[in-house]
Amino acid sequence: MLKISVIVTTYNRPDALALVLQALAAQECPCFTQEEQQQLFAKRQQKSPFEVIIADDGSSCATTRLIRDIQPYLPYPLQHVWQENQGFRAAKIRNRAIAVAQGDYLIFLDGDCIPLTDFITKQSQLAESGCFVAGNRILLSKKLTEYIIRQQSPVWKWHSLQWLLPYLRRDINRLSPLIRLPDSFLRKYCAQTWQGAKTCNLAIWREDILEIKGFNEEFQGWGHEDADLVVRLLSHGVRRKEGRFAVPVFHLWHPQIDRSQELQNRQRLFKTIQTKTSQF
Repeated sequence: MLKISVIVTTYNRPDALALVLQALAAQECPCFTQEEQQQLFAKRQQKSPFEVIIADDGSSCATTRLIRDIQPYLPYPLQHVWQENQGFRAAKIRNRAIAVAQGDYLIFLDGDCIPLTDFITKQSQLAESGCFVAGNRILLSKKLTEYIIRQQSPVWKWHSLQWLLPYLRRDINRLSPLIRLPDSFLRKYCAQTWQGAKTCNLAIWREDILEIKGFNEEFQGWGHEDADLVVRLLSHGVRRKEGRFAVPVFHLWHPQIDRSQELQNRQRLFKTIQTKTSQF
């Protein structure tokens, strides 16, 4: 059985993180019988097909309290990896999470990106040696995000038709990612393309990411650390596989993050592209 580690990056959004952890708790596990699924809560360390690691970039104690309170009710093992708040250092905290991951296959999510109930199953089906899987997202409006968080609404269970009204109200930016298409050679039509691959929804073999030494921790502040990782994966010979129409996530609205270091990070990315190296 494929052992998966889901790495969820977060910073001071315990309300959103709670929804992500609940959505992961609701994952369908067709490889188990109904009785075995019921036993997950009692024997989650032995039975769960995946673990979750919270990559916490310096959150306050509110996030720690959430994790402490919710952990006993989750059907999967959960670890909390925290680093001191010294500004946006997502690359560093993700590397720390990778270091403790037990899975052969790593799925990166952001702590405000909610997966559907078949997310782990679909990711398992798409997993292929020599490839990483770039998923996509549906953006939610501020109004809908506030409603979902206030109600703690289980949107991971909503039927596709339930998203039609939010779409007509322009509370989500698109419906097409909810369409499901099977795995095929067409998913590698952009096998050498780095643009658009984001760590809010990205799956990589642990062996591949370790061979390129993980994320470049020189990327601090918002921007491009995920693109840099993908460019180096491609340079290492790992191909891109498209996760569209299979593993969408719902991205909750948030205010724009400080982008004062974006230009500096973009210059680092261009250097990686120009040198065509898998190392840094």
